[in-house]
Amino acid sequence: MASRLPMILDALALAERDAPVRRLIDSLGGEKFTATEGSFGEPAVLSRRVRFASGAELILHDDALVAVVLHTVPTSSETSAVNLSEWIPGATNAATLDDVKKVMNGRRRFAGFGTPYFELDGGYARAEFKDHRGWNDPGNLESLVFTVEQPGLTCRPEDDNCPACSQLLVRDETEKLDVEATVHAITDAAASGVLKEDVSWVSIRDLLPLHASGLMERVESQLTCQTCRRILCIALEYGVGPTVSHLALNEARQHRLGPIPPVEEWGDDARVAEERDAMHYVDHEPGRWFLVEQAGQLFLDARYVVTNMVDDSALLQLDAAEAEQYRTVGRAFLADLAERIHDGSPHREESPFFSRDLKRGPEGAAYREAVSKAIVNHTWLARQRLGS
Repeated sequence: MASRLPMILDALALAERDAPVRRLIDSLGGEKFTATEGSFGEPAVLSRRVRFASGAELILHDDALVAVVLHTVPTSSETSAVNLSEWIPGATNAATLDDVKKVMNGRRRFAGFGTPYFELDGGYARAEFKDHRGWNDPGNLESLVFTVEQPGLTCRPEDDNCPACSQLLVRDETEKLDVEATVHAITDAAASGVLKEDVSWVSIRDLLPLHASGLMERVESQLTCQTCRRILCIALEYGVGPTVSHLALNEARQHRLGPIPPVEEWGDDARVAEERDAMHYVDHEPGRWFLVEQAGQLFLDARYVVTNMVDDSALLQLDAAEAEQYRTVGRAFLADLAERIHDGSPHREESPFFSRDLKRGPEGAAYREAVSKAIVNHTWLARQRLGS
């Protein structure tokens, strides 16, 4: 039996009315389907999901076919599972990743650590396994997803209707985006832990007042959904309508943003007072260390290598002698201390710096966030935001 994959690949990116898509629909079961739809983002994109009783599924964005899903296990009582061998000769629904590789005419690659996919002529095939693991165990394959976009570089079309983040946009009776209500909904989602803010961008609670100040032509907040891992980007720009998008990390990192002005220039009294008590940037050496200050105390955040593939940073509050050394010797003292921290393996309990690392204490997460906010305009990501 010849492979029927070309029928899928030929239909990708085409409209539902186009002949290759119509042929695919007929092959999947014709009119025996259910369809659901909803919009996401701003400007809004219509996402339509067509589920066939045969176990196949089509996902369309504004009538363009963006994904074909062959479910190898039933997704509901109303659908069965596809017979994978009817589409890929030699394949079975219980195939392991190695089994799929043997019958798939394409190079195997990985998007991150948990998403294997195959490069095909005209698209990609992503293999979805139960809990993103168990590739070597028969029966864990849940679906093959065919897309024209490379997995990992864009969001999964299946996440269009993520229950955690897809309903956060608020629209009025004319379907126009209610920016203020949407920002409040996103703020609440961040406060509840549904979304996690990227502190390298404008805080979602600062988005509206900073935009209203006119100090930045464009402001943007980025938050990661803790369920689907998409990055929700909301941007306000003068002379342009608001934009809200769900992006993969690669796409979100390509956005640009200027330096974020000091809170004193745009915040209300409460926000200014809060910032006054926060950590503040003092100095840094790129790739090595940051010096920050809070309430008259100095803190050194110094990077160190854990393994060839992992690094981290240790946050030390300078004691009285170290602070005096810094005031006397200057940056050279910090460079020397940072070098000793790096060589001292502060992640090991026997290190003299282990017990001093504030990131390891009960308030470690809060310290990490405080430092990140203090150095927001001075990091490698800040240079990326500027396009430099």
